[in-house]
Parts: sequence; C-alpha cells; structure tokens
Amino acid sequence: MVYGAFDIGGTKIAGALVDGSGRLLARAQRPTPARRPAEELAAAVAAVQDELAAHPAWAGVTCLGIASAGPVDTARGTVSPVNIPAWREFPLVELVRSHPATPAGVTPVLVGDAVAMTAAEHWLGAARGVANALCMVVSTGVGGGLVLDGRVHGGRTGNAGHIGHITVDLDGPRCPCGAPGCVETFASGTAIAARARALGWTAPPGVAPTAAAVAEAARGGDDRARSAYERAAQALAAAIAATAALVELDRVVIGGGVAQAGEVLFAPLRRRLADYAVLDFVRDIAVVPAGLALDAGLVGAAAVAASAPAIGPVPAMHP
Repeated sequence: MVYGAFDIGGTKIAGALVDGSGRLLARAQRPTPARRPAEELAAAVAAVQDELAAHPAWAGVTCLGIASAGPVDTARGTVSPVNIPAWREFPLVELVRSHPATPAGVTPVLVGDAVAMTAAEHWLGAARGVANALCMVVSTGVGGGLVLDGRVHGGRTGNAGHIGHITVDLDGPRCPCGAPGCVETFASGTAIAARARALGWTAPPGVAPTAAAVAEAARGGDDRARSAYERAAQALAAAIAATAALVELDRVVIGGGVAQAGEVLFAPLRRRLADYAVLDFVRDIAVVPAGLALDAGLVGAAAVAASAPAIGPVPAMHP
C-alpha cells in the first residue's frame, strides 16, 4: 500500500509517498509563499503534488492525508493558518482532491499538524504502545495532540490538544490568537529568544538571535539564557499538569525545534513539573523527546489518512 501525504506549514509545503511501514518512498518540497496571495500558495501545493504524481509509486496511492498549520476545520476541509494570512477558511481539501492526478474516489483527509505529529509518534515514535499521551511541538509556535485510550483524538474540528493556547498567566501578554498569557507567549522559540534579549543577552557576532543560539549560551553558563529557558519550562509544566489533571496521561512527548535544546529545556521542565503535578494521579509523568525527526508531519498525515474515517489505530500498518 502507498499513502500520499502533505505537510503545510509557514515555511515549507512538503509532500511524500509513504509505504505501510512508514518509510518515505518519495518526497517533494516548495517554500511556502506565506505572505503572497492565496493563488500563489495554491500553486505551490499543486507543484508538490505534480512532482509526487510523476513518481512511479503514485499509481499505488490508496489515500491522501494533509497535515496543516491551524486552525483547521476537518469537517469542512478548510484551513486558516495563523502564519499564512491569505488562507482564511481556504478549501485545502478540495484543492488537493481536484488535482488531475488525484485518484478517482479518493477524498483527502485533513488534520492539524500537531495532531499529525501525534499520530506519527503513536505509530512509530516515542508514544508507541502508550494508551494516553500528550504529544507537543515546541517551535515557532506551540502545538499539541492527544492519544486517549489508545486512539489519536482529533476532536470535532481536528484541533484537540492545542496546548499552546492554554492560558498560564491571567495577566500575561496578549497572544497572537487574541487571548492573554497563552503557553505560546512564553515557550515558543520566538518567545524564548525575545525573553533572553530582554534580559540583556545578545547573540555572538554572525549568529542569528534564535532559541537555538540561546540554548547554546545556556549550555555555556549564561544566566540570562538559562532564565529564558526556565521561564519557558515553567509555562510548559503548568500546561502539562493541567492537561494531565483533565485526561490522565501516561507520557508526554515533546518535539520541534526548541526540543532540540535537550536538557537545557527538559531538565527545568521536569523540575518545574513537580511543582504543578502534585496530585497522586498526575505525579511523576514521563516526559521524553520525540522519536521522529522533521518528517513526522508527513508520516502522521499518512497514518491519519489510512485510519479514516475515524482517527485511531492503524492496524494495516506494521512497523
């Protein structure tokens, strides 16, 4: 079996053909013209699909999955990514379905990008075999998805588990989503870098002032850099504890660019989690790095498409 997959984000539009073991048979990618008109964005998606359709394995495609930055509306097949202003309620499913190469009778399945990452981690990664898990992407933004009772839980619209927009500070800064004090305003890579700069940290000459640069400074003993990561860890810990109190979790998986900081992030996160997860049923939750790399969105989109019409286990796929 062959599954077609797309992963739409603010910086890249990627596509792949994925086999039943989760191996990528082919991959195509274009930069996302995020600030350009909707038509140019649509043309980039079509170009990726054109390239995939030219691969011999395309003839075996049985389903198509689309992971997209959100919010998404899986019922309507539309997307309104915060970081792609030209797409508001854009009919992404119809765009892919109407492509001349899409097999007859195949309707693409849409899912939020963090839910796709969750599906990938549950199938092949650090949440494999775990009945109840929270999987998070900590990067330019903060997203997440849930595995409940052994099934990926996308929710009514496909946005369930979006932990980045849990409020952790009632008087905190206004998030791009419009709410005050969201996790994302403290724990995203952008927020970490901004916090470090506000404390007086500066990147070395020739180095971009990113969260990765802050992490390197923290490893070198810079207290300002460490403080920025401590603040991010505290926000993540509060949100994870709140989620665990609601649904009871066995494991938390964290991926994304910020997670590449390793123990610079995970050490204060585990320490801070002990301050918030104090009830017996939320205490000592395992927090681990994601097992899959940058193609988790594509692998997850394929997994979700293969499990349609309901998001859940994918018994036909065997790692």
